[in-house]
Amino acid sequence: MSNRLSKESSPYLLQHADNPVDWYPWGDEAIQKARTEDKPMLVSIGYSACHWCHVMERESFEDPETAAVMNRYFVNIKIDREERPDLDQIYMDAVQAIAGNGGWPLNVFLTPEAKPFYGGTYFPPVDLPNRASWKSVLLSIATAFRERRQQIDEQAEQLTNHIAVTGFGISAPSGGETVSAGDIRDIFEQLMKTADRREGGFGAAPKFPQTFSIRFLLQYHFYTKSQEALDQACLSLDKMIYGGIYDQLGGGFARYSTDSEWLAPHFEKMLYDNALLITALSEAFQLTGKHTFRKAIRETIDFICRELFSGEGGFFSALDADSEGEEGKFYVWRKNEISGILGEETEDFCDRYDVSERGNWEGKNILRIRNPDLLIPEEKEAEWKKKLMAVRAQRIRPVLDDKILTGWNALMITALCKAFAALGDVSYRDLAVTAMDFLEKNLRGTGIFYFYHSYKEGRAGIPAFLDDYAYLAEAYIQLQEVTGESAWLIRAKELTEWVIANFSEPETGYFYYTHAGQDDVIVRKKEVYDGATPSGNAVMAANLLYLGTVFDLEEWKQWAGRNAGGLIEGVRRYPGSFGVWATLLNALTYPLYEIVLAGDYSEQKHREFLARPVPNRIFQLGSVTHPDLPLLRNKPALGRSQFFLCRNYVCQQPVKEVAELISLLNNS
Repeated sequence: MSNRLSKESSPYLLQHADNPVDWYPWGDEAIQKARTEDKPMLVSIGYSACHWCHVMERESFEDPETAAVMNRYFVNIKIDREERPDLDQIYMDAVQAIAGNGGWPLNVFLTPEAKPFYGGTYFPPVDLPNRASWKSVLLSIATAFRERRQQIDEQAEQLTNHIAVTGFGISAPSGGETVSAGDIRDIFEQLMKTADRREGGFGAAPKFPQTFSIRFLLQYHFYTKSQEALDQACLSLDKMIYGGIYDQLGGGFARYSTDSEWLAPHFEKMLYDNALLITALSEAFQLTGKHTFRKAIRETIDFICRELFSGEGGFFSALDADSEGEEGKFYVWRKNEISGILGEETEDFCDRYDVSERGNWEGKNILRIRNPDLLIPEEKEAEWKKKLMAVRAQRIRPVLDDKILTGWNALMITALCKAFAALGDVSYRDLAVTAMDFLEKNLRGTGIFYFYHSYKEGRAGIPAFLDDYAYLAEAYIQLQEVTGESAWLIRAKELTEWVIANFSEPETGYFYYTHAGQDDVIVRKKEVYDGATPSGNAVMAANLLYLGTVFDLEEWKQWAGRNAGGLIEGVRRYPGSFGVWATLLNALTYPLYEIVLAGDYSEQKHREFLARPVPNRIFQLGSVTHPDLPLLRNKPALGRSQFFLCRNYVCQQPVKEVAELISLLNNS
């Protein structure tokens, strides 16, 4: 048993505490041991909801014979990728350079200087025709390290130099880059080349939600009235909502679908996926008013409140894909089970949710809606779900990853603000404020670190990363829009100033992923691509544009424009990897409206405005925000409630009603 891991708070590391492998957490103890004994380090990276991580654990890490080989020849280190995404980025880049692909579990071999020289993902327990077994790999690496050390050290040095630029490789923007409506059209057309016009989404299986691309399409429709863009965005959301990737009983989305029809997911449910989908659904609802989107927003937030909300006020990270050692067992059904619960109503339910004796997945049934036009009274559907949920609740549940991450919580806060704006449910706004209060109380740092990245059981740790700060500033901005309180804007500005001081690279204007004072990584990387979560650099650029406008900081606005413009060629060629940048380019190409609701506060007008689809705008309340903010100067704080529509701080004559404001927007 690894007593070292048993002292850790990460649920993923704790899962491995009973392995016969002598695991170390990442840190000085393990690195010093490797240097003292001149042994290679084996770094194995995964996360608690990862199905193939569990498979490799059962097959290899729990096997005493395999563990003996690992313990004899290596210093073995376990890392939770969600706690240390910085290390995951570095060593994932190394494995992708070596093997041409990546994924989890990620297994990478390092020199005692922590430089990678070989790695891969899942390895089987026995030799296969085209794949060496894990034990064979271990013995080969041990032999090579002993007999070809100089070659390994040279390879590690070359790979480390490669990692330093991988994923970026872009020089400082010249400042002369310009973006036009034609560029935005090119981005749209390139994105649509990858669109699945039958099943929604983009590309072939496996399919990920790609909410950033969906949000770009929604904005493109808003600016150009392109029906094609709106249709693809809505088709993608509809197909996910009707598919097996969506939990038809309990709400919430799984991480991705293994097939093109969204039927069979990897069943893990991640906080960030659901937050990003709530945001996209809220914006789609504002444009369309579709009942399907409203229902999915409500059900997904209900799922998060029921299963991922901590009693302290934050949100837990994930639910596992597996239960009882079997992927998806908690969620799938046999027809006879349903018959025993619903009796004579079974056939109606099975017609609705694609259930058969034969099953639609490995002999069982993943619930999905094949015919959304089949009319079932909502009361009847709710009754069915209540009965099946009661039975499902008796099953052994998937493991909960109960760590609380700053960045993922910030994404959820933004999602709740967006849901409040779209649906007007005050409980969503209140929950967003509660979650932010939790972060500020429990994850605010001391000394050189402003915030920490992770929290569990009363303890915060690991310095926050760029993504944490970028999402947090975005959440502050959104909280200001839904509450009208300027304090959130002041905090966003202070946080952004701190990030500039500690994360920016003056030569390029982009931001490093790690803090300048963090000393346990071999390189500081600058990532600009969207992954499963938004690019921290892209979100920071959007924050700079918003805050630069709010506080009249021309340098920040120009900074955002330079960084986005410097990537225009990449965004144009690979829009699916640059979705957040693409939406920012909209804001830099089309009018960025400045809107103030001044005079006596009108909750009705505030909510009515928020419900309207007006992307890429600055919105403030003159009655409750800080009087010294540039947009609020010369705006009445008392008296008749009225809207001011401005650009570059020059305002049109005020109007009293939201409809009048929208008319001004449409004609400006």
